[in-house]
Amino acid sequence: MDDTLARLPDAFSGKTVLVLGDVMLDRFVYGAVDRISPEAPVAVIAIERETTMLGGAGNVARNVAALGGKAVLAGLIGDDDAGRAVAALVAREPGLDSALAVDPARRTTEKTRYVAASHQMLRADREDRHPADTALVLETFEKALAAADVVVLSDYAKGVLTPEVLAAAIAAARAVGKPVIVDPKSRDLARYDGATVIKPNRREAAEATGVAGAGDEAAEAAGEAILAAAPNLSAALVTRGAAGMTLSQRGAAHVHLPASALEVFDVSGAGDTVAATLALSLAAGADLAAAARLANAAAGLVVAKLGTDVVTAGELKAVLAGAHGDPGQEKIAARERMLEIVAGWRARGLKVGFTNGCFDLLHPGHVSLLAQAKAACDRLVLGLNTDASVQRLKGPTRPVQKEDARAAVLASLSAVDLVTLFDEDTPLELITAIKPDVLVKGADYTVETVVGSDVVLANGGRVVLADLKAGQSTTALIARANTP
Repeated sequence: MDDTLARLPDAFSGKTVLVLGDVMLDRFVYGAVDRISPEAPVAVIAIERETTMLGGAGNVARNVAALGGKAVLAGLIGDDDAGRAVAALVAREPGLDSALAVDPARRTTEKTRYVAASHQMLRADREDRHPADTALVLETFEKALAAADVVVLSDYAKGVLTPEVLAAAIAAARAVGKPVIVDPKSRDLARYDGATVIKPNRREAAEATGVAGAGDEAAEAAGEAILAAAPNLSAALVTRGAAGMTLSQRGAAHVHLPASALEVFDVSGAGDTVAATLALSLAAGADLAAAARLANAAAGLVVAKLGTDVVTAGELKAVLAGAHGDPGQEKIAARERMLEIVAGWRARGLKVGFTNGCFDLLHPGHVSLLAQAKAACDRLVLGLNTDASVQRLKGPTRPVQKEDARAAVLASLSAVDLVTLFDEDTPLELITAIKPDVLVKGADYTVETVVGSDVVLANGGRVVLADLKAGQSTTALIARANTP
C-alpha cells in the first residue's frame, strides 16, 4: 500500500455519512444443548445469556462510527420493544446520530439467532416486508441530507427502499453533489440507477446479470452487465469473497483486488464494512480505485482476526503499514475498544480466555503458558501491566522493556488474539469488565489465589492452572545477564 492510502483513514474524522435503509435488531441467544426433546426430534437449548446489536443499515452506521466518522442513521422502526431497543442502541453508540422515524403500523425487523457450542442452530425472524410509507422515509432522509458528505443506501429488501424512495433519494443526493453508495438486494439493478457505485456480492451480481463464474473474466462481464443495466451508474464493485473484489468503472480498465485476509473466520458483516469504508474514503476525497483498495483492506480485517463486524481507523492504518510497520499492532487495543472486540467475539459464540502478566523478557515458560491458555479458549485476551504497574510490583529497575515493546512482541504471537494494558496493581478490574469464560494462570497458584477467580466462577466460567516449565524466570534471566 502506498503512503497516500495509509494516510487516508486520518481524514475520516469530521466526515458525515448518511445511512438510509432497512434497520434491524440482531438478537443472539446463547445456551447449551445436551438432550433431545421427548416431544419431537429436536434439540433442547438451555438458555444462558442474550445479547443485542444493531443490524442491517444499523451495522453500516456502526462501522462508520468505528472508523472515526460520524454516522446518521435514517429509516423506520416500529412502536414496539424491538424498535425501542434499536433506539437505545443508537443513543449509546459514540459517533452515531439518529434520524429514525417511528411508524406505528410497521413491525421493527428483528432477527434472533440461537447459538450453542459456537454453532448457530436456528434463526427466527420477525419482520414486515410490505412497502414502507414513502413520504415518512423521505422526510427523515431529506432532513439529514444537508449535513452529510456522502450517502449509503443499505437495501435488505424489507420494504424501506422502494423504487420511489430510491429514485427520490438518489436524485436529491446528486442534486447537491453527494456521492451515493448502494448495497443492493434487488435483482432489478435499474432501480439503483444514478448512484455513484453499487457493491453487490458475487451471488447478487450473478442473480441480477445472469453472469456466473468465479474467475476474473466472469467478474468483468458481470460488472459490464451491471453498468449496461443502469446507464447513469458510475461504477460497480463486485465483492467476491476469497477471490477479492473487482471494480468496473465506465471508460476505465477493470481493477482486480486480491483478498487480503490470511485467516477467514466469519464473513458476516463484511459487506457493511466495505460500504462504510467506501463512503468515508469518498467523503475524504479519494477516487473510486483508492476507496476500493482501502475497502478491500478493511474487509480483510473484519473477516480475519478481530472477530467482530467493525474495524477502526487505527487498525486499518496498522494493516496498511504492512511490511513497513508492525503487523501485530491491530491486536493491541485500549480498554474500550478491547471490550467492543470481545463483545463481537461473544456475538459469534466464541469462548473468551484471559491471562495476564508483566512479560518483561519473553522466555519459553511464557510461550508454553500462552499456548496452554489459547488451547483452553477460542480467543485469548492478554492483560499486560503498564510500566508504572511493573515498577510498583518489581522495583525501580524494572521493566527492562517498555510497555510498547512488550505489547508489540506479545501481539506478534499466534496464541495471542488481543493485548490490552492495565495500570492497576492487579487485573481484577479488567477481569470484571471482560468476564472471561476461561481464566488462565500458572500452576504456582491455586484456584483460590488467582485474582479474579471468584468473578469468573460466579459467571459460570472456569480457571485453568497451566503447567510451568522448570527453571524459567524473568528475574533469574535478568540476574544472570547482570552477573559478570
